[in-house]
Amino acid sequence: MTSSTLQLHDVDVPAFLKVLDQCEGNVFLVSREGDHLNLKSKLSQLVGLTQLIEGGKIAEAFIVCEKPEDESKLFRFNLFGTENK
Repeated sequence: MTSSTLQLHDVDVPAFLKVLDQCEGNVFLVSREGDHLNLKSKLSQLVGLTQLIEGGKIAEAFIVCEKPEDESKLFRFNLFGTENK
């Protein structure tokens, strides 16, 4: 299994969750302490994202994707965001 890391900044949380739902493989949120939360789990989304949210947006997060196509989706989202910002 190969994985790569993507760093996210100032993410629109509802839009980010929609992109996560489109991912096929596991997507992990990695904390600064090294904890890994599988964001394909709704419970992990609640636990992980509430710790990172500042003012309704994710302040900073590291994402590890198992599948390169999922990383591409999240990279495009991180780069271009959404039209509804």
